[in-house]
Amino acid sequence: MEFFTAFPALPNYHAIATMLLTVVALYLFSRDWLPLELSSLGLLAVMTTGFALFPHGDFEPTTLFAGFANEALIAVCGLMVLGQGLVRTGGLEPVGKLLGKLWGRAPMLSFLAVLVVAAVLSAFVNNTPVVVLLLPILISVCIRSGSSPAAVLMPMGLATLVGGMATTIGTSTNLLVVSVAADLGLEKFGMFDFAAPAAIAAVVATVYLWLIAPHLLPERKMDLVDGSPRLFEARLLLPESSPACGKSLADAIALTGGKTQVTRIRRAGTFISPLPDVILKPGDQLRVRNTPQKLKAMEEDLKAELYSGDQRVDDNNPLAADNQTLAEIAVVPGSSLDREDLAFNRFLDRYQLAVLALHRAGKDIWKPDEDIQQVTLQAGDVLLVQGAREQVAKTKQSTELVVLDGTIDLPSNDKANTALFILSAVVVLAATGVLPIAISALAGVCLMLVTRCLGMGAAIRAISPSVYFIVVASLALGTALQATGATTYITEVFLAVTAGFSPTAVLSALMLLLAILTNVISNNAAAVIGTPIAVGIAASLQLPAEPFVLAVLFGANMSYATPMAYKTNLLVMSAGNYTFAEFVKVGVPLTLLMWVTLTWVLSEMYF
Repeated sequence: MEFFTAFPALPNYHAIATMLLTVVALYLFSRDWLPLELSSLGLLAVMTTGFALFPHGDFEPTTLFAGFANEALIAVCGLMVLGQGLVRTGGLEPVGKLLGKLWGRAPMLSFLAVLVVAAVLSAFVNNTPVVVLLLPILISVCIRSGSSPAAVLMPMGLATLVGGMATTIGTSTNLLVVSVAADLGLEKFGMFDFAAPAAIAAVVATVYLWLIAPHLLPERKMDLVDGSPRLFEARLLLPESSPACGKSLADAIALTGGKTQVTRIRRAGTFISPLPDVILKPGDQLRVRNTPQKLKAMEEDLKAELYSGDQRVDDNNPLAADNQTLAEIAVVPGSSLDREDLAFNRFLDRYQLAVLALHRAGKDIWKPDEDIQQVTLQAGDVLLVQGAREQVAKTKQSTELVVLDGTIDLPSNDKANTALFILSAVVVLAATGVLPIAISALAGVCLMLVTRCLGMGAAIRAISPSVYFIVVASLALGTALQATGATTYITEVFLAVTAGFSPTAVLSALMLLLAILTNVISNNAAAVIGTPIAVGIAASLQLPAEPFVLAVLFGANMSYATPMAYKTNLLVMSAGNYTFAEFVKVGVPLTLLMWVTLTWVLSEMYF
């Protein structure tokens, strides 16, 4: 009974409503069926409308729009564009080529080098381009060596998340925590102010990812099986007895159930455009392309004769797809395919590759009753495509797609050094305090555009709409929680629950809470909500606020245990064909390791 009486009295109804809205928002942020952009804008609309209709003192509802001009958001967007510039120009290609060469000599040491390089690069560059760089390299060397890519892809992806904790620009979460803490009156963190505890934890994480995590993952080869649904070119010769003779092409297609796609018609040595109103005649040859089963079904429906080349298709002369190969291609963040469908993107015309299947997180997302061209894609989706070998090779030079095969062929152009210099200048200027990161990142973006390291369209696509709007909505939600007194109430509840705990235990409990939240909701939302609570806890305990703010920062970055916790997790999950349970199996021990290590390090440094 004493436990409950220690709880603070309920706050005003504005605070209660805001806390209830927070719970609803966090639930919606974790739902796959509702885009983050829509749930974020909806949250912003509900909050501003609510405060306009039911005023709270002198609080101005339009204050909630301040997130659109927040310094951290500008820096986040700028860094996303700079990272895309590196991908577009191949600025990190030398690193990738070097790692690829080393792997053949000493696989275990090379794997360790990959983890270290991934972590270090992610401290200064958004981890998405780092993952995009390393995915094809690791898959290639694993296929060549006969080892399982599944044993190395997930550890590499998690290493980028671990490395991203080391600097203020490592992740958008870091930038938000630093910005919100500064707004609350704390001295602003420098770029490397928390690099020491992050580095200590990273050493522990790297050893785990290098020596233990691969043994927790299955042996899973990525070879494309021969039974994949290949498409074949063939001809249907219409005899006089065919029901299609004397009918229009549209009517003939209807006889096959509407599934036939005729690419051209040959009649007496000449070619006729396959227009719907063309009247078919005996002797016409219809050029078609489909799976063997569907081609045989067309042959029966039209009472036609199926030919491959000059040979009639039968048991002794099966269909053959000369110079055709299968490949798996992953959609990367910032791609023109992200949030678009194949038809609108004109994928077939642009790449000359036919899409046979679509997979998201290891599951087929193409429903039998819909056209594969109309499925809306997202970053991390894997396309099974078929086409000429030279077309697949050309596609490897695209920076919008990652071809998952056994060849190391990274995109690069003459702007690579320019892009690398611009990014380095941005980091140095911010690290030395010459310019704030938001200003240096914005200047870097302008230089990227002026020097044509990337075009305006690519720069715009590099800014993830989900990250953009979740940051704005999270900042607005944090402002509302503070203005209504809800943050103070949550802090008092947390202190009541942890009453009698040592400062280390309170800090540890806060970090664990954030680590749990970040794996089920947006890490940015968790960070923005958690930072004011951390400051309030420190003030109530009369302790320095820095370790509690860092507990929020580190906890919100522990997006290891679920594939949906971070966008690169989904990209790695699709490429490695991992299951949800495999992410939990590897991610939960890593989370616990980081939690224990960082709790000890922070307590030793501050208490």
